Amino acid sequence: MPDRNVWIDGQPVPCFLYGTAWKEARTQQLTEFALRLGFRGIDTANQRRHYHEAAVGQAIATSIANGMLVRDDLFLQTKFTFRRGQDQRLPYDPAAPVRVQVEQSFVSSLAHLGTDRIDSYLLHGPSQRVGLASADWEAWRGMEAIHDRGHVRWLGISNVSLEQLERLCQQARVRPRFVQNRCYAASGWDREIRAFCTANGLVYQGFSLLTANREAMARPDLARIAARHGRTASQIVFRFALDVGMVALTGATDPTHVREDLAVFDFYLGDEEIQRIENLLSP
Repeated sequence: MPDRNVWIDGQPVPCFLYGTAWKEARTQQLTEFALRLGFRGIDTANQRRHYHEAAVGQAIATSIANGMLVRDDLFLQTKFTFRRGQDQRLPYDPAAPVRVQVEQSFVSSLAHLGTDRIDSYLLHGPSQRVGLASADWEAWRGMEAIHDRGHVRWLGISNVSLEQLERLCQQARVRPRFVQNRCYAASGWDREIRAFCTANGLVYQGFSLLTANREAMARPDLARIAARHGRTASQIVFRFALDVGMVALTGATDPTHVREDLAVFDFYLGDEEIQRIENLLSP
C-alpha cells in the first residue's frame, strides 16, 4: 500500500493535508469532519482574510476532547502573512517592525490553535514578485529565532518563484524544508521548483491542484486513466501528486469529496500514466 507519510529528519509528515482556506463559518465543522475521516495534517494561516485559524483550533480541541486524537498525532502548519495579504483584522501591530510582527502573529497562532508548538511555519509569500526585499529577510530572521527557541520544528515558504527560493536557500541560516505553491499543469505541475526541491532536500507542497487545472481535468487522457482505475479525475490528480513526491493539499468542502480524496491510498499509477499526466498541457 502507498505510504501515507513522507519522512523528514526521521519524522513522519502526512503526505496529504487538509487545507482550511475560504471556509469561514464552516471552518470548524469541516476541519472536525476531515480529522474524523483520518486527515492528520492541517494547513492554515493567521490571515483572517482567507482563513479562520481560531476555528481550526476549536476543531482540534474538540477532536482531542472527544478522544479522536492527541496533539502528537497531528502535523500542524500555519503561516505569517505580510500586511498586503491581510484585511483589517490583523494579528499584529502594523506599525511594529516586521520581526516583531512575526513574533506577534506566531503567539496569536499558538493561542488560536491551542498548542505550544507548530510543526511547520511558512512565510506566506515574499513581499514582492521578484527578488527578496529587506522585509522578507527580516521576517525570515524572526522565523529563525522562533525555530531556535524550539517552538517550531520546520520552516518553509509559499507562493515563491524559483529565483526567490534559490536566494533564500543560499542565504538563510535555517533553510526552508517546505515549499508550498499553487500547482499548474501548464507549467508541468511546477516542474522546475519541484526539481529544485528534490535536489536540495526540500519537500514540495502543491495546492489548488484541482481548481487551478480545470483544462487539464477535462482532458480525455485523464478521463481514460480514471476509467481504467475506476476512480474520479480528482482522485487521479491527487494520486499523481503523491506518486511524483508532492505533499498534496485538498480544500474539499463536500463530505463525499473529502472521503474520495482520502481513498487515494489503495492504488498506484503506472509510470506511463504518470508521464501522460506530467505532460497533459505540454506544448
